[in-house]
Amino acid sequence: MDAYVEKDAVEVSDDGRRPSEDPPATPPETPGIAAGAETAEAADTAEAAEVAEAAGSIEGPEGSGARSGVGIMALSLPYQVVVAVALAVVGVFACVHLAMVFLHVAPSNTLTKRHGEAVDDWIYPEFEQNWKLFAPNPLQTNIAVEVRAELVTADGGRRTTGWIDLTAQDIEAIRHNPMPSHAQQNQLRRAVDFYLNTHNDGGRPNGLRGTLSEEYMSRIAMLRLDALEGPDGRAIGADARRIQLRTVSRPVPAPRWSTEKTRTAPSYRDFPWWNVTEADRATGAGASRTEAGR
Repeated sequence: MDAYVEKDAVEVSDDGRRPSEDPPATPPETPGIAAGAETAEAADTAEAAEVAEAAGSIEGPEGSGARSGVGIMALSLPYQVVVAVALAVVGVFACVHLAMVFLHVAPSNTLTKRHGEAVDDWIYPEFEQNWKLFAPNPLQTNIAVEVRAELVTADGGRRTTGWIDLTAQDIEAIRHNPMPSHAQQNQLRRAVDFYLNTHNDGGRPNGLRGTLSEEYMSRIAMLRLDALEGPDGRAIGADARRIQLRTVSRPVPAPRWSTEKTRTAPSYRDFPWWNVTEADRATGAGASRTEAGR
């Protein structure tokens, strides 16, 4: 019993509490082994981060998830909205345009009778449609418009210029031009069609539209003449007192491999002489438009 008392006295401290046992000693780590373990752990962490980022599940510095995907889904939300709205606008425009073209080329029906003016405003002049390129009557003739003028000379006499090819001017302006104007391509052709459709075989105008077609062609011709200089350096249009136009029709020759025989000689159709008024000149036309706007 004394042995047990002595053992308890050794284990109990003076203040009556049992002293804590010392933790087991940890052997010191080897520097090389510790560095290798840290490197392997860092490599595993980097590989896991790359995998998570590729899967789109890693979060950025501000806690927002990184986006993944291709096309529009790769954009941020505001840009996605902008692109979606733009695509919607383009889609609506395409649908409306196709509907307008369909109504324009379709036979007369209830919609075209009720909304024909709106359809024409949409189609003309940029999107005009016709069947002249296809059978049964495709165009096989090149038609040129020429003009000549009767000028007043310095001594008060009169002289007549040679024929000036207005169509050749348009062709020269269109050639090598990636974006020619609508006027260069179609103004003369439409003016001639307007004139021929509003005059009878004798050259008499059919009502008011016939008279308007004559004024229209006269003003086109005067605009072209005002841009040309005569031998004295003055604009031809400034001295013009009368003008005359004509059309020159030249059949398109058959290709070399074809055995078809075509007549290639040009044919002419002369229009009457028209007196030049102040309204036909460039300054007069501008003044007329100004007065009409008032």
